[in-house]
Amino acid sequence: MKLNSRPWVAMTLLCTASVFGIYGCSSLKTPATADVAVSSAAVDNAASADGAEYAPVEMRLAREKLALANKALRDKDYERASQLAKEARADARLAQGKANSAKAQAAASALESDIRVLDEELQRSRR
Repeated sequence: MKLNSRPWVAMTLLCTASVFGIYGCSSLKTPATADVAVSSAAVDNAASADGAEYAPVEMRLAREKLALANKALRDKDYERASQLAKEARADARLAQGKANSAKAQAAASALESDIRVLDEELQRSRR
């Protein structure tokens, strides 16, 4: 009876190791895939915010890193894909922030100019 139980123990250990091995590989793939998807959305958002116009260097870096992340994902280098995706997301957010800042500064300048014109009109009408 002891001889028959040993193959089952070995088989159970082998199956358990296989399950953990498969889970380990897929657990790296899932976050990397999610990181690349989130970074892709961040690059799209930055582009929609005119990031290419106001922050062309950051947009170029974000797109290049996103392309490298996608390549690493295809090559099953999930750790590198995740790292590159995070860098692409940071570059895209910086581009979007610069674009939003530039637009806000332009709007503030326009308002200041309008206020100056109104103030001059008010001064003329008082004379």
